[in-house]
Amino acid sequence: MSQGHVIGVIGGSGLYDMDGLTNVQEVSLDTPFGAPSDAYITGELGDTKMVFLPRHGRGHVISPTEINFRANIWGMKKLGVSRIISISAVGSMREDVPPGDFVLIDQFFDRTRHRVDTFFNQGIVAHVMFADPICEETRQVLLAASRKAGVATHDGGTYINMEGPQFSTRAESKIYRKWGVDVIGMTNLQEARLAREAEIGYATVAMATDFDCWHEGHDAVTVEAVIATMNANVGKARELIRLAAPELAASGSCSCDNALEFAVMTAADKITDEVRERVGLFIDKYKK
Repeated sequence: MSQGHVIGVIGGSGLYDMDGLTNVQEVSLDTPFGAPSDAYITGELGDTKMVFLPRHGRGHVISPTEINFRANIWGMKKLGVSRIISISAVGSMREDVPPGDFVLIDQFFDRTRHRVDTFFNQGIVAHVMFADPICEETRQVLLAASRKAGVATHDGGTYINMEGPQFSTRAESKIYRKWGVDVIGMTNLQEARLAREAEIGYATVAMATDFDCWHEGHDAVTVEAVIATMNANVGKARELIRLAAPELAASGSCSCDNALEFAVMTAADKITDEVRERVGLFIDKYKK
């Protein structure tokens, strides 16, 4: 058994399980933030310890706004995960990123309105650095694995996180294009924020399924078209994970591992037992 990083995988639309795992167990967790999207699937992929969670639950029963992002990331941390691969279906905002291509994004832009995306409130304050929201070390491993797998992959890009669950209006889509974003999705920014607070290296594999509704030469996005492309992409995503997981497990440390070291502003003697119950998993090594 590898003694390196435990690798978490959050599966988006279309990726609801992990092939090739051995010693598989289902782990149901109660968290201080409520119930995660589903039971966590733990196991080994070769010598690499893995934890898998379907973002929308098995059967796709949870809408983007209703996802309990805090519970999902807290559970990953509790199970020892220190690197997360996010697999996410997205719309492409670029002519040269056709459906079927992958984008290893490096930036986010937030257009959500109804979501809690921090562990640090209600009695505790922390300000993590988030200028570079993706773990670059993790991203580089995924980029190399994607190319090795023969997937058409773009190095870098901005993911605009819309609220959903509806797709964009044409006006919104055209404006986002003018802003210079590269892909559009509904889920990953909250995960990235919380993973940074949890000191977990997080990176997104954005799988283009459509051209949103900006492209006059293509039909506006439809669920049928998204599902067809998504299903074709899932096999590529599984191969990417297979190649990347052992490299990530063996990788060294990164700045994400100590993101909270100087971020917690609340004095230790002001942190109540109730607060420690919620966030002690993250802060106890700094605030005794």
